[in-house]
Amino acid sequence: MSGSDNPYNASFGNQMTAKTSFSATPEPAGSYITETTTANFAKDVIEESRKQPVLVDFWAPWCGPCKQLTPVLEKVINEAKGRVRLVKMNIDDHPSIAGQLGIQSIPAVIAFVNGRPADGFMGAVPESQIQQFIDRIAGPAGADEAAEIEAVVAEAAELLAAGNINEAAQLYGAVMQADPENAKALAGMAECMIAADQHQRAREILTELPEELAKDAGIQAVLMKLEHIEEARKLGDPVALERELAANPDDHEARIKLAKIRNVEGRRDEAADHLLLIMRKDRAFDDDGARRQLLQFFEVWGFKDPATVAARRKLSAMLFS
Repeated sequence: MSGSDNPYNASFGNQMTAKTSFSATPEPAGSYITETTTANFAKDVIEESRKQPVLVDFWAPWCGPCKQLTPVLEKVINEAKGRVRLVKMNIDDHPSIAGQLGIQSIPAVIAFVNGRPADGFMGAVPESQIQQFIDRIAGPAGADEAAEIEAVVAEAAELLAAGNINEAAQLYGAVMQADPENAKALAGMAECMIAADQHQRAREILTELPEELAKDAGIQAVLMKLEHIEEARKLGDPVALERELAANPDDHEARIKLAKIRNVEGRRDEAADHLLLIMRKDRAFDDDGARRQLLQFFEVWGFKDPATVAARRKLSAMLFS
C-alpha cells in the first residue's frame, strides 16, 4: 500500500506508507510456477523449501495423465497465492532426480518442506484432493496471513503505546486494507486519531460499522473513551476543582469531575484514587456512582492495564477486608 492508497492519509499527513506485504502486493498469477533442471534442483527446490513448501511435478510430454493433471494442479497452485510453489521437472530431459526418489510412474507430485520430501501423490487426482493436499502441507488457507496480520496489529499497539502515532497508524491502515473488518485494527486506528486530537474522525470510523462489528468490546471501549473525552471538556478547570477540594475534601461531585478529567489526561492512577477515596468515605453518594464510574474506566483501560490491576487490587481490599 502506498501513501496515496491509504484512506487515512488525510489524518496523519504524507508520512503514512505501509511497511507490510500481505495482500497489498500479491505476486502475479503464474509466478508461483517454474521449471527446473537437474543442475538447478538444489536451488529451486531444496533451498526454496526452507522458506516455504515446494511441490515438484514430475512429468513427461508423452504422459496422458500428466496433461490431465497439469491445468488442475496449476489452477490450485495459483489460487493458493504463494502458500506453496510448484516446480515442474521433465523426467525425459532430467531423469536422475526422479530415479533417486524412486519414482516409477508419472505424474508424481512430491512436496518438499525444509529441504526434505514430506508427502506426495501420484496420478491425475481431482482438484479437491489437490486442495486437501496443499492444506495438509501448508496449513489451512489464510492461516499464514491471519498470523501475520495478528503480529502487525500487536506491533502497531506497541508503537501506539510508545507514542509513535504515525508509525502505528501506518500499520493499522495496512491491516485495514487487507482485512477491512479487523476490529483490533479499527479500534487501534481510532486510538491513533484520538491521540492526534482528531476525535470526530475517530467517531466516524467507529459509528459507520456493521452491527455485529460495532458490538466488539474493543470498539465499544474506544467509543466510551470518546464519550469520556467529550464529557471531560465540559467539566471545568481542573485547577479550580483542586482548589474546591482543598477547601472541602468531601465535595464528592467535584472529585468525580476531577477523576474524569485526570482519566482523559492519561493520569489513570490519580483518577482511580479519587474514586476510591469517595467510596471509602461515602458509598451511598450518587447511588454508588464512584464505583460505577471506576468500572467504566476499567472497561476502557483494559483488564491488563497496570492502572486497572492496581485499582482492582485496592478495590478488592476495600470491599472484602
